[in-house]
Amino acid sequence: MARSTSDYYKANPEARKKRVKQQARYNKSKKGKKLIKCASKLRAKLKIPKGSKMDASHYKGGSCTSGRAEHRKANRTRPRKK
Repeated sequence: MARSTSDYYKANPEARKKRVKQQARYNKSKKGKKLIKCASKLRAKLKIPKGSKMDASHYKGGSCTSGRAEHRKANRTRPRKK
């Protein structure tokens, strides 16, 4: 069974530092800020409170405010195309 990404970064602190640094840069970029803004808008539209076990699942190819509430596990374990 393959290990999770989380396990890899726990076992490799140098790689973890590098990933966290890169992710911080990405979150400050124009594209990163847009993704955060769209996610927040959809959560507000669907009335999903903070700490809820539900995620705002976006429809493929839809606008940033089209989607549905879906359980976190179902939304995050779905395979994504690269």
